[in-house]
Amino acid sequence: MGTDQELATQPAGDRVTEVIAGAHGLELAVDRWPAPGRRPVILLHGGGQTRHAWGETGANLAARGYDVTSMDLRGHGESRWSAARQYRLDDFRDDLRAVLAIHDRPAAVIGASLGGIAALLAAGEGPKDRIKALVLVDITHRHSEEGAGRIQAFMTANRQGFPTLDEAAEAVAGYLPHRRRPRDPSGLMKNLREREGRLYWHWDPDFLDVTAADRMGDNARMEQAAAALTAPTLLVRGGRSEIVTAEDAKAFLKLVPHAEAIEVTGAAHMVAGDQNTVFGLALGDFLERTAPP
Repeated sequence: MGTDQELATQPAGDRVTEVIAGAHGLELAVDRWPAPGRRPVILLHGGGQTRHAWGETGANLAARGYDVTSMDLRGHGESRWSAARQYRLDDFRDDLRAVLAIHDRPAAVIGASLGGIAALLAAGEGPKDRIKALVLVDITHRHSEEGAGRIQAFMTANRQGFPTLDEAAEAVAGYLPHRRRPRDPSGLMKNLREREGRLYWHWDPDFLDVTAADRMGDNARMEQAAAALTAPTLLVRGGRSEIVTAEDAKAFLKLVPHAEAIEVTGAAHMVAGDQNTVFGLALGDFLERTAPP
């Protein structure tokens, strides 16, 4: 988490916050809506986000009877930063495997962007009996280089932090012009931390360089993992996605013929944040059919 502060288990209604051991023993912060004996669901956010991106989704799935875990990816949120810069795709995949191993029955896994890559590799490279159903949110075996470059540019543009919360909100508004800017930007503090009088995004800057370089060289690996999928799979594409084109989605369905796909009109790459209600309905329907609680 970038400091030596320990994260205690904190009840929040039906939700609890815990620390678990990921790959290499690195500590991962997770929110859990525990329901022992019910179907586990694991939620993985995208690069640069935190587990809070899934807060509403996690609560909704818990209300449906699922045993839900939403995790901060390594180097993000309140999970530890890796001093050894262990941010390769294998590391994110193996963190997911560590979370899957905690549960005594196969889980439904929902991953967006970088979290979706980790989920795709875990499901396609085995052991396959740990994943009951797979949902990939705006990620496939390939992506738009132009769109990825735009995201990378945004994430690297303010490594020196922001002097005020309003300036951070202005940067987000410029990056997401299709999304209505909230009147109160205080919710953005879930993705920021104050250090020496400035506000910084709550992720390890090292992850950007390591993960991006690893992803660029692994298109063939991603394709092999997709072709090896056996679990029921749903691809959710944002209709305005800058990462997954309509052609990419068609190529994925050809590679994974048993997969289903939906397009969320009006949503860009961060589908759940743009159109959470539509996304939630589609997700609930798919899970009820393929991995009921």
